[in-house]
Amino acid sequence: MATPAENTTLRELMDIRQAAEYLGVSGDTLYKYASDGFVPAFKLGNRWRFKRSLLDAWMDEKSGVRPAAGNITMMPREKKPAGRTRRG
Repeated sequence: MATPAENTTLRELMDIRQAAEYLGVSGDTLYKYASDGFVPAFKLGNRWRFKRSLLDAWMDEKSGVRPAAGNITMMPREKKPAGRTRRG
């Protein structure tokens, strides 16, 4: 029987199916991202593996979230350029 620490370790490491579900993308998309080095991943044998903590940090970085002394701050959004109005 696994100890709670071992269970935590097992849940920390995910295969491509688990990580794709966690990120909300298809397995094919995640495979491409991993192959291209876009997401933090490593190969164990010939299979991709993902650490949940590294995926969380990667998502925070990509979304502009910066942890600061227990508070989460967001980077300001860039304004989109105003579209042209059509005049007929």
